[in-house]
Amino acid sequence: MSRQAASRHPPLSSRKNESVKTAQSIPVPDWMAAPETRAVTDALGAKGAVVRFVGGCVRDTLLGRAVADIDLATPDPPETVTALLKKAGLRAIATGIEHGTITAVADGRSFEVTTLRHDVETFGRHAKVAFTDDWEADSMRRDFTMNAIYCGPDGTLYDPQNGEADLRAGRVRFVGEARERIAEDVLRLLRFFRFHAWFGKGAADEDALAACREAAAQLEILSVERVWHELKRLLAAPDPAPHIRLMAENGILQHVLPEMKTGTGTDAALAALTAIEAGLGKAGPGESEPLRHLAILLGGKDAETAAEKVAERLKLSNAERDRLAALAGGELDAGGDATTWRRALYTSGAELFRDRVLLAWATNPQREETYRKMLAEAEAWTPPSLPATGGDVLALGMDPGAAVGEMLSRLEAWWIAEDFKPGREDCLEKLKALKS
Repeated sequence: MSRQAASRHPPLSSRKNESVKTAQSIPVPDWMAAPETRAVTDALGAKGAVVRFVGGCVRDTLLGRAVADIDLATPDPPETVTALLKKAGLRAIATGIEHGTITAVADGRSFEVTTLRHDVETFGRHAKVAFTDDWEADSMRRDFTMNAIYCGPDGTLYDPQNGEADLRAGRVRFVGEARERIAEDVLRLLRFFRFHAWFGKGAADEDALAACREAAAQLEILSVERVWHELKRLLAAPDPAPHIRLMAENGILQHVLPEMKTGTGTDAALAALTAIEAGLGKAGPGESEPLRHLAILLGGKDAETAAEKVAERLKLSNAERDRLAALAGGELDAGGDATTWRRALYTSGAELFRDRVLLAWATNPQREETYRKMLAEAEAWTPPSLPATGGDVLALGMDPGAAVGEMLSRLEAWWIAEDFKPGREDCLEKLKALKS
């Protein structure tokens, strides 16, 4: 991809004294007033520099959502930030110093502190940046207007890109030209769909969609780890199906999830799944989970093979790989009674059992009553322990070795078939019978 000069920025000398648009003041939220947050902002402002929160923490606060990560911006360069933090007795970690980012640690909590910057050149995945003291120039290099809202420690908002209005209206809008922002970092193409899934209302911006279509093939230059990170967060949204469908309709999904067979109704199955989850509530088995959502998108007779391919291509962790394989290839016997379900609970575990029930329910809604009973059984389930051990087998005079494990396996199979009811004495008698 060709390099893009940051010509959209006038010379800093003509801009740095411009006032940044002030939207309003908000009540200082608890996370901002927390002692560890104040320790960081006080340290950074010790020499009079203006320090503001930016990005997700401001966006989520305006929406009344919980705040996870806290990012701050300052005109001071990284070496000054580091010195100020250390002088205040806080830890400073150079996590992204080439791009102006220092991680401050106060009372065990991390804060990302980034120097104001603007792009000099971009390379599709990386950018050469220059530090600045111009807040509006800094806002111009951010992806979406809703992520370019700044907030001072006193609750005053600074909104140079009119991001709050877009946020309130559910408009996911790129800062400036969508094509330029995507050219700077192609990952922003996927972030557009992810943000629309979490914050969008109504139809997606047509100009942004056109820019995404044009750049779709460039997704293949990204590391698969970055792609999976964004896809996973999109799939974790309360209702990702319309956005998965939108990606398919615009020629995006084939570059991200080619293993999903479009037109097979899997996006409709995903919509049914998330509707079930919402109906069950956020607690317990209704909690949205991206691997469960991915598994239903790979549904069909080749689901297990597709899951293996996805795990390999996107370099899923071992835990993610195993979970996806279990979801894609697992069988669920919904035709039995509670005894059958308890056996499945014992062998697969309650979490996997619940996931399989939810996946089956989404594709077989006519059996809702049965699936509700199965989920209730899982909620009431307390995993039992086999009341006998290898020591009990040895006490019968058997020599140590593989035969001991084989004997325990035979005992366990009997115990499971008896619906876990036999106690220790019964199990010891059974062991004697098996040995004889």
